[in-house]
Parts: sequence; C-alpha cells; structure tokens
Amino acid sequence: MSKILLLEDDMLFAETIIDLLEENGMEVVHAPNGQAALDKIYQQKFDLYLLDINVPLINGTTLLKELRESDDETPAIFLTSHKDKEILKKGFTCGADDFITKPFDPDELILRITALLKRAKKDDVICVGLLCNDYAHRRILYDNKEVELSKKEYQLLLLLMKHVNNTVPKEMILDTLWSSSEGGSDGALRVYINRIKQLLPQINIENIRGIGYRLVS
Repeated sequence: MSKILLLEDDMLFAETIIDLLEENGMEVVHAPNGQAALDKIYQQKFDLYLLDINVPLINGTTLLKELRESDDETPAIFLTSHKDKEILKKGFTCGADDFITKPFDPDELILRITALLKRAKKDDVICVGLLCNDYAHRRILYDNKEVELSKKEYQLLLLLMKHVNNTVPKEMILDTLWSSSEGGSDGALRVYINRIKQLLPQINIENIRGIGYRLVS
C-alpha cells in the first residue's frame, strides 16, 4: 500500500481527496499546514507528497525546496488553483514532479499518482555488500532487513554509500544534513556516525582525521 502525505488547508477538499485515495487502496496522512507536514515527514516515510501551495506557516513550494535541499527525492505533485506560468516554473524549479490544477478530474489525479509511483518504484536498489538503499521506500536494508534509522542517519549513510571507498569531507556532510539555519556541528555529526556504527557493527566507517568519513566496502 502506497503511503501519501497530503498537504491541504481546506478541510472539506482534503476529506474529498482522502476518500478518493483510500478508495483506490492508498494510505493518506493529512497535514493542514506546512509545519505540520514537515513534522510528519521527519517522523514517517512516504511514497509521494501531494502538496497545495498556498497553505499556512510554510507554503508548499518552500516546503518542497527545503526537502529537496535535504536530499529528499520523494515524488511530489502540486495541487493548485494557480495557472500562472511563473508559479508553475517556481514549482518545478523547487523540485516538483507534476502539477494538477484545481478543479481536476478525480480519475486524472489517480492516473497521475499511479504513474509517478510506478516510475519511482523502478529505481534500482543500490547495494554496498549486504548494505542496500531502497530508493522507492527511502530505507536502508542490511541482509534484506530494514535498519531503523532517523532521517538524518539515513541521509548520512546514503551519502557515504554514494561515495563508497572515497572520503566524504565533513563540510559536504554538514551541508547535506543541516540547513544553514539549523547549524550542524562536528559533535552532532560524530553522534550520528557512532549511532550508525552501533546499529551496523558489520560495516566499516573510517574517520579520516581532520577531513571526513569513508565507508569501506
């Protein structure tokens, strides 16, 4: 069952979409504003984001831009009443995969969601030995068993896997895991490295003193 985050502040409209998606075998988690959506994304993994643009606290485009900057590649569709080309351009620039303008045909929405989910599931599972990254479900597996990682632990381990046997500079890791407003630190990074080592004592992550970290296959 595909799990979808719906960001929509119009409660009646949200209920209509939720009913439609659930009737088509999808699980839906609803957020009425951008901050609530962000909180839910940090707590859970989703297969697709369905985002309105004009919502309270954090608008849809700002939210998606922040997610993309944190290496979150979960497929995203904007639901919007906007038809202005500049709005559409901004949406695609910040990482949207598709747009659907309101009002829309329910069958079209289901077709577009299904097509996007299908494309996402075609992504290869990339492995380093027994350690595998399942892009479709944003999770790490070791010996075919899911490793329970936080969002930042997942991002860190994925970054090391992408650069296996090469040193990843601390500056690159800090920029990937933390936005400029969050202010990551060497100490926080060491905590995540040690946590991953505790969860996966079978893998070898080397500390290249003063430079960064390296996953050795």
